[in-house]
Amino acid sequence: MFSSKMRLVAPLVALAIGIGSCGDNNQASNNPTPATDGGANPTTNTAAGSNLSGTVQIDGSSTVYPISEAMAEEFQKANTGVKVTVAQSGTGGGFKKFCAGETDISNASRPIKAEEVELCKKGNIEYIELPIAYDGLSVVANPKNDFAQCLTVAELKKMWEPAAQTKVTQWNQINPKFPAQKIGLYGPGTDSGTYDYFTQAVVGKEGESRGDYTASEDDNTLVQGVSSDPGGVAFFGYAYYENNKDKLKLVAIDGGKGCVQPSPQTIADGTYQPLARPEFIYIKKTAATRPEVKAFVDFNYAQANQKLVTEVGYVPLPSDIVPEVQARFNSGKVGSVFEGKGSQIGVTLKELLKKEK
Repeated sequence: MFSSKMRLVAPLVALAIGIGSCGDNNQASNNPTPATDGGANPTTNTAAGSNLSGTVQIDGSSTVYPISEAMAEEFQKANTGVKVTVAQSGTGGGFKKFCAGETDISNASRPIKAEEVELCKKGNIEYIELPIAYDGLSVVANPKNDFAQCLTVAELKKMWEPAAQTKVTQWNQINPKFPAQKIGLYGPGTDSGTYDYFTQAVVGKEGESRGDYTASEDDNTLVQGVSSDPGGVAFFGYAYYENNKDKLKLVAIDGGKGCVQPSPQTIADGTYQPLARPEFIYIKKTAATRPEVKAFVDFNYAQANQKLVTEVGYVPLPSDIVPEVQARFNSGKVGSVFEGKGSQIGVTLKELLKKEK
């Protein structure tokens, strides 16, 4: 059905989880490509009529990309006069384009940073910030790895902190019970929201890690790297693991309360910490008044369309938060509830929305 080909079969539960931010990939694709138009199948649900016309331009996080791609494909089936283009240049790269007025919607796997807030001010761009789904940032290893069943946050830090560069190169340096096998590190680049969130949650400071790892703007390239490297390990959004589980081994994470693997249930109930996080979309205020953009954003939050979020491998927003999110959009409320602080760990979205009232 969708070009992303991601399907999630596990059941979802109601959710209210701790948030942080982050995760997309770097400048994965700087060339926006239109989602597939038309088709014989009717759309799941739409707030728009077929007489709509115009364009909706989206860029940003590669982690959020599958959601926007799926929504765009279905939306266009009922609104053939609207062209929705979805690109993935990374959260940071997307904000650069967005604040320059080049896009209508910016996908982000972390909240906007202070420097990006200033960039938008310089570009006279006001924006509406909306959470779109939840994700569990996943740590994966090569399937031949039969020893790293679970890693503690301290072990992840030992692996990824700046001090480890050129010094920590063998698995037995992470844990003496592990073999003296070379570690192959793979991860998103420094413009990625996933990179920002991971470094904040694991290393303790956003944007700081060792530099001697294989960085890629494309999550699928990271999948290929780990799957072909016996000592490989990487981190990226859960959807990319779900879509490649036959090539990867999912590693459980011990955040202090025992080993937990990411899954729709553990992401939803908050037990997968500290790597559970929300995903966001930022809508340019002037674009939000255009009928085609408003209709597309409304489409993303329609109850009947939440199955699209599930199908591409993410966890929909809880039903009690959706009305607050819709009200924020409909009122045209601009700014960020995160005050430009970027990645944050251990704060729930529900608490932030309540605090803002």
